[in-house]
Amino acid sequence: MDLTPQEYQAYVKQKAAKSPIVRDTAQAFAIGGTICVIGQAIQSAWMAGGLGREDAGTATACTLVFLSALLTGLNVYQKLARFGGAGTLVPITGFANAVAAPAIDFKSEGYITGMASRMFQVAGPVIVFGTSAAVVYGVVLMLLGGQ
Repeated sequence: MDLTPQEYQAYVKQKAAKSPIVRDTAQAFAIGGTICVIGQAIQSAWMAGGLGREDAGTATACTLVFLSALLTGLNVYQKLARFGGAGTLVPITGFANAVAAPAIDFKSEGYITGMASRMFQVAGPVIVFGTSAAVVYGVVLMLLGGQ
């Protein structure tokens, strides 16, 4: 059966499952919103524990990253991401998952050659860019006389 590229594309389009965009969008909104509500609850708890707003924000980010990495290790975050789609990518938890997931995937290759070397495979460029941008911003701020 010889098909031209156009015939093949038409065949694939006919056979491909249609994406339920309204349902997917609603699920992403619900999951992403739930993560944000949990984050707000965590921040409120830190503030109730005596931290100021800025310190509570830092503690909240650390807590969310820890919980996301833990849930990734327990294979719960992937199931949540399958259901919530982009709703799990946008909050800081998505970044933590992007760091932890490759490490877990390559655990069978050993702790150094597998987990440690693959941990930043996805998130490494983001970390490098963020660190570089922070250094440039700090130098510019210092040169301009900022604090």
